[in-house]
Amino acid sequence: AAENSMTAFRLAVENGYGMEFDLHLLKDGNLGVMHDSLLNRTTGQAGRIEDLTTEDLKNYRLENTEDTIPKFLDVLTLVDGKVPLIIELKPEDGNHAKLAETACNMLKGYKGVYCIESFDPRCIRWLKKNRPEIVRGQLSENFLRHGDGGNMPKPLLWALGNLLTNCLAKPDFIAYRFSDRDNLCLRWCRWFYHVQEINWTIITKEEMCAAESAGNLVIFQDFDPRL
Repeated sequence: AAENSMTAFRLAVENGYGMEFDLHLLKDGNLGVMHDSLLNRTTGQAGRIEDLTTEDLKNYRLENTEDTIPKFLDVLTLVDGKVPLIIELKPEDGNHAKLAETACNMLKGYKGVYCIESFDPRCIRWLKKNRPEIVRGQLSENFLRHGDGGNMPKPLLWALGNLLTNCLAKPDFIAYRFSDRDNLCLRWCRWFYHVQEINWTIITKEEMCAAESAGNLVIFQDFDPRL
C-alpha cells in the first residue's frame, strides 16, 4: 500500500495497529495527509501540498495506485477510535499556529486515543499553551549528520537536534531517530523531564528489540513485528 494512503490506514485498522501520519495545511484551510510538502516523490507531479485545495487532492494519485491524497477528516472517520493515532504536524511558511489550531479543532469530539508530535517546537509550544490536555511529543534527530533542515542555520539545527527548546515546549515524549539515539542531551532530557522516548523509524525486528530493551516505544514500517 502507498504510504499515508487510505488503503494503508484501512490495513492498519484491520490488523489492530496504531498508525503515524502527517498533516499539512491546504490552501483553503483544510488538512491533507502526506509525508512530504513536495508532491513529486509520492505522486510524480510537481508542486507543494500547501498550494492545493481540498478539491485538488483527488487529482493526485499516490505511488501509481488508485489511492489519492487523503483528507484528515476522512482518516478520522475510517479509524473511528479503533486504533491509536500519532498525528504529526508538518508546518510550512510559518503556519505552525494555524496548522495546530486547525488540527485540534478537527479533533474535537473524536473519541479515539491520539497524541500529536512535530519537529517544529513552535507547534509543541502552541499545544502546551492552548491544548495542554493533549499528549504532545517533540520529534528530533541529529540534523547536521543527515543534512536535514533545509536552509536553516547550523547553530539552530544543532540546538534543535540537542532538544534545547524543550524548556519552552515541555513535551510529554521525545520521538528521536533510532540511529541517533546515543545522544547525551536526549538522555538528560529523559531524566530531567521524566518523558518517554520513542524511536523512529524502526525497519527490522532487531532494531525494535534494541529500542524496546532500553525502555523505548517504536514507530515501525515495512515489517510485521508479530512474526
